Amino acid sequence: MGDLLSFEDARRLVEDHCGKLNRPQAEPVPLEQSGGRVLARSIIADRDFPPFPRSARDGFAVRAEDLAVLPARLKVVGEIRAGAPLDRLFHVKSGEAAAIMTGAPAADGSDAVVMVEYTSRAGDVVEVSKAVLHGENIVPTGSEARAGDVLAAESTRVDPVIVALAASVGLSELRVYKRPKIAILATGDEIVGISQTPAPNQIRNSNTWSLAEQVRRAGGDPVSLPIAPDEKKQLRQLIEQGLACDLLLLSGGVSAGQYDLVEPVLSELGAEFFFTGARIQPGKPIVFGKCGTYFFGLPGNPISTMVTFELFVRPLLEALSGAAPTKLRFLHARLKSPIKTKPGLKRFLPGVLSVELENCEVALVPWQGSGDLAAAARSNCYIVIPPDRDLIPAGEWVPILPRQ
Repeated sequence: MGDLLSFEDARRLVEDHCGKLNRPQAEPVPLEQSGGRVLARSIIADRDFPPFPRSARDGFAVRAEDLAVLPARLKVVGEIRAGAPLDRLFHVKSGEAAAIMTGAPAADGSDAVVMVEYTSRAGDVVEVSKAVLHGENIVPTGSEARAGDVLAAESTRVDPVIVALAASVGLSELRVYKRPKIAILATGDEIVGISQTPAPNQIRNSNTWSLAEQVRRAGGDPVSLPIAPDEKKQLRQLIEQGLACDLLLLSGGVSAGQYDLVEPVLSELGAEFFFTGARIQPGKPIVFGKCGTYFFGLPGNPISTMVTFELFVRPLLEALSGAAPTKLRFLHARLKSPIKTKPGLKRFLPGVLSVELENCEVALVPWQGSGDLAAAARSNCYIVIPPDRDLIPAGEWVPILPRQ
């Protein structure tokens, strides 16, 4: 285990390679199809936002100085609705007020809006019971953005907020980076397709399907290859096919057994290995390297495959899609029951996070190792145990990694 990298060193090494990647090619897509893509061109404000002093409340546009003595009685000289033409606004003089709606342009002469809750109106007279400061409840011209400001920078992933921003500046299409093609190759004689009936010594292939979903969520297009047998010639052909994509993910065949052929075949192809294992559980045999194309060799057990994707593959895939890699975000919660482990590995164990108002608790899900998909389905996070601890008592705050 002395040759294995710590989790932190392995993660930093992947992040270092993220910084060496060239930007992918860009393409235009309709705004309604841009969700989840990555901006290849910044979104720029085409005018000031707001383009006029805008009321932030329903109420009355007033001169603040007219409310020095309360209650104040003001003459209502009109009403301003949202969308009112700016060239038809009337002027509010001393002793006057204008009824105004949220989003409407402030009346000329007014310098504040008093909320309707602090007023009572009878005919064309409004009585105000609360003073306002100069500028209160009015959003000044250009206070949100000035014409020419960057509203969303290049490399930002498009979400509903970015879609709204684009629409607000009149963009019906966005220039985004092309999604990378991510080859997925499951290996092993014990694996059969999901439509097949497995023999007693076989299991159905779940890794290709789970990895494909993780790839899509991270911004890539999965390319699922046929299952590779534990035989060098066919494995090599499929690896070469996968290396034609932007990234190759292999699951299984990366341990040290007689039939773990992934590393030997990659070596024959001239691959450079950046690390061949990390001090983590699950996922200790994780492999990262490059053979013209970057590749990851992920352990074959399903939970190991999913965990190592989140820990190591996701940042590189995000960089390949043109986005800034997302940093790992750990939450903290109180441990419900004690956890005993062997020291030496950083562990990411399936847990259930429960939240009741400000109280966060997490419990370990009983599991039978990294092949226990049923346990993974019952979990919603991973409890992170440092490598120097063998007992975490109940009630201690522990870091957790939410499941994507």
